[in-house]
Amino acid sequence: MLIRSIEKFLRTHKMAPTRFGRLAARDPRFVLDLRMGREPRPTVTRRVEHFMNTYQGNIDAG
Repeated sequence: MLIRSIEKFLRTHKMAPTRFGRLAARDPRFVLDLRMGREPRPTVTRRVEHFMNTYQGNIDAG
């Protein structure tokens, strides 16, 4: 399940959910919405999974 992977990623990288949402899904409420039951589209899921798989820890939010 995507939310479990995201929660593990957040703990591992000590990243705030809003920062993750901005960087991975272009939506600061993304993680909160997933926690509330949101089901992302397949394209968003692929984008988020790609972000987690390629994250290097040196990405600046801008």
